[in-house]
Amino acid sequence: MKKNIIVLGLLLGLFTATHAKESIPILPTPSSVELKNGTIIISKKVKIRSSNAKATKNYLSEALRDRFEIQTVGVFNWSAPTISLLNKNTDAKSEKYNLFIVDQKITIEAESEAGLFYGVQSLLQLMRGGMGDDNITLSEMVIKDAPRFPWRSFMLDEARNFKGEKEVLRLLDVMTELKFNIFHWHLTDDQGWRVESKLYPLLTEIGSKRNDTQKGGWLSAERMGEPHEGFYTQKQIKTILAYAKSRHIKIIPEIEMPGHASAAIAAYPWLGSKDEVIEVPVEFGKMYSVYNVTNPKVEKFLQDLVTEMIDLFETDVIHIGGDEVRFTQWEENPEIIKYKESKKFNSFMDIQIEFSNKMSHFIQSKGVSMMGWNEILGTNLHAYDNISFSDPSEKVAKNVIVQFWLGNLDEMVQAAKDGYRLVNSYSSYTYLNYNYTSIPLSHAYEFDPIPEGLPIEYQQNIIGSGCQMWGEWAYTVADMNLKIYPRIAAYSEVFWSQKENKDYSDFLLRLAPVAKGWKANGIIMSPTLELDKTDN
Repeated sequence: MKKNIIVLGLLLGLFTATHAKESIPILPTPSSVELKNGTIIISKKVKIRSSNAKATKNYLSEALRDRFEIQTVGVFNWSAPTISLLNKNTDAKSEKYNLFIVDQKITIEAESEAGLFYGVQSLLQLMRGGMGDDNITLSEMVIKDAPRFPWRSFMLDEARNFKGEKEVLRLLDVMTELKFNIFHWHLTDDQGWRVESKLYPLLTEIGSKRNDTQKGGWLSAERMGEPHEGFYTQKQIKTILAYAKSRHIKIIPEIEMPGHASAAIAAYPWLGSKDEVIEVPVEFGKMYSVYNVTNPKVEKFLQDLVTEMIDLFETDVIHIGGDEVRFTQWEENPEIIKYKESKKFNSFMDIQIEFSNKMSHFIQSKGVSMMGWNEILGTNLHAYDNISFSDPSEKVAKNVIVQFWLGNLDEMVQAAKDGYRLVNSYSSYTYLNYNYTSIPLSHAYEFDPIPEGLPIEYQQNIIGSGCQMWGEWAYTVADMNLKIYPRIAAYSEVFWSQKENKDYSDFLLRLAPVAKGWKANGIIMSPTLELDKTDN
């Protein structure tokens, strides 16, 4: 085995290196680029014309000023080059764009303002790559671009270790440049409840605080020796939501149920399946506490909460988790056992599926889709936890979005054939909390969200993918950033770029100026990168 490891400084120098083909400094790489013969020079002034694109025009004007000290002038100034933004406004869901740099003019056209916005991101990257001492030189070219997948998500887990508003806004800026369109926000779990509820205030008064935090790895008895707390007020959520919307990023909140519920049960013990008062856990891992979903009072609590979160986040998708549910407390509760028998269920998994179906239909009645990890399909991914598991007699409703993270790929293929909308976030490729030995940069880049062998007629059911930053061992922002950067750039190309256009060596060249920008903004990224790995 031979590994060529280089430090960040060498990576940042790669952009100027000789390469077999001319590299266009856009990341993720566009669908097609046609280079022309001429160039355009941009100095300190530009004109911006727009059609149905006021928000994008304002964003571009601010970006030119803040990043390049370029002033936007009136259209009557004929000496300044012109950037035209043309929103045809014919397809609100379209994210494709065309970028023309020809005949001393720059034109971006799209069928929606989102498409225009992505075209602007590509233009800004080209301008960064063309910077000289006194002006910016752009090669003339025609770019036609569209994303491979409509679902391109980054997930941040703050339930385990709270990071705060400033860091979320910075992450949204990084996502913007890389053309991610979904911020999947994991806000509740066993170890913390991080979003304010006006209906149930104890969720944050009690559930957002824990007395200590485990360190040293799974099952370790070591502790940090200090309390941990934090949550987002609804006012803060609205501020972050507006910031994301202005960048065409949708926020999908994840409110875990029926498992990963310890923080909520610590706040309201009657929610649990065991008659006990608990504290918010300081250890990480799978906890036994689980909502008693057979209790009508608990069902009302969860419906109230989901309604509040849908209204707060103004979302068309809400993620309920549904993963790693330990059935031990259900198996030991006489009332739940009686409920299972009265329903003639084969398995306690049937109780979870019945709950998921009730919740999915309730959420759908709000005009919203429910999403969950692939355990909601009823597969026993954790046989060592639920020894008495038997195949459920029920199936989860087809109106849910299923996010795969674990299990046999054949199950994903079958779910696609069954008509479910799927997000492929297979953990061995997309978990940013894994170290670089488990998921090197090259391994992240080679991921294909379309499973091998999936017939072409079912491939449209794979709506995209997401990369996940789980927070158990990311105590600080610096800890987290070492995991995220630079792999988030590899995922952006996996999610956006056409498979046939991907080239790892060229990706590294285009990554260099992006990484330089991260460094300039104070982001500490992984100090070593595996660029090549071959077997001898």
